[in-house]
Amino acid sequence: MNNVLLVIHLLITLSLIGVVLVQKSEGGALGMGGSGAGGGSGGFGGFLTGQSTANLLTRTTAILAAAFIASSLLLTILADTGRTTSSITDGITVPAIETETEQPVAPPVSE
Repeated sequence: MNNVLLVIHLLITLSLIGVVLVQKSEGGALGMGGSGAGGGSGGFGGFLTGQSTANLLTRTTAILAAAFIASSLLLTILADTGRTTSSITDGITVPAIETETEQPVAPPVSE
């Protein structure tokens, strides 16, 4: 079960990375983004233009992010199931202290 969920989690992660990288940059901070064809954006040209495509990518990103968080929480819960708390000192045995059964004899008092 854990392995299947882990594979699904990795697929969600790769999909999320891909969707985020395909989106158009809106900040223009480092001269990136901007026009599609000639600017500094790369070779996509007119690929994925228009407001409806941006909305689709935004929704897809939100859905994938929610699925990523849910699968992360589920993996965490499943990893903790069946685990018992123990200490490394639980296996140490303490030897019994030997006590004398005889009472010590007081030295004779010399007068």
